[in-house]
Amino acid sequence: MTRFLTALEETADRVTVALDALLPRPDGPEMRLASAMRYAALGPGKRIRPFLIMGCGEVLGADERGLLRTACAIECIHAYSLIHDDLPCMDDDEMRRGRPTVHIAYDEATAVLAGDALQTAAFEILAHKDTHQSGSARADLVARLAHASGARGMVGGQMIDMTMGDQSDPDIGIVTRMQRMKTGALVAFCAEAACILAEASDEKRSALEGFVHDLGLIYQIIDDLLDAEGEAQTVGKAVGKDHGQGKVTFVSILGVEAARERAKRLGDQAKAHLNLFGPRADQLRECVDFVLQRRS
Repeated sequence: MTRFLTALEETADRVTVALDALLPRPDGPEMRLASAMRYAALGPGKRIRPFLIMGCGEVLGADERGLLRTACAIECIHAYSLIHDDLPCMDDDEMRRGRPTVHIAYDEATAVLAGDALQTAAFEILAHKDTHQSGSARADLVARLAHASGARGMVGGQMIDMTMGDQSDPDIGIVTRMQRMKTGALVAFCAEAACILAEASDEKRSALEGFVHDLGLIYQIIDDLLDAEGEAQTVGKAVGKDHGQGKVTFVSILGVEAARERAKRLGDQAKAHLNLFGPRADQLRECVDFVLQRRS
């Protein structure tokens, strides 16, 4: 695990440096917007999604520059989603990753605009010729990310999440659909993007997409467990909010132990998808263990 943590940290550092060069610098009358964008996107974070893009791409032999730019794009989308998720009209969180959320550090209007600008920055990065020499490949990346982050992906999942508390008897199928859209869609994009950049075969594409599908569900189950059992100081944000708000989660339906067991079974299944790649996929296998064991 030590080797994996080093690789994760190195990837996070590379993405941070690349993002620093790609994002606008505070200047001119709109400088507050640029400052808030950078506060959100360049702050502390594990950068799991960029790591997955880089890891899947390396397994496939994709061009490193294109992978790094795509990793930056998905981090912009992720940062925007967290800004909006923390707003008073959504989850109303004041802390994120151990520091004030953007609407607290700046103000609510600036937070909304910073999220909007980070979202559009992601597509600007993907559409640039430095991401891939083929315009068709770049268009495919843009279309896939738009789908993963829009009404049939992350945003749609957030809408389901906001209305789930109204259901007196929710079933696990609805919860799974919600999390597949809210969390899993962007994780799935990581494999899709790497396959597009590498022009991967159908067999390799199917294996990696199966891997990230299971990993996305694991990530959300562990998130639910951390909210139920974690400590705010360790997790870096408020905990116990799901129960307090009557939210329906894997934990509220399955219970703690059954949810943990489901995550473990999904972990074994995720690793099995990687058999096609042999030792080259060892870091991706270690990523499964990292997600299962995470405490923040």
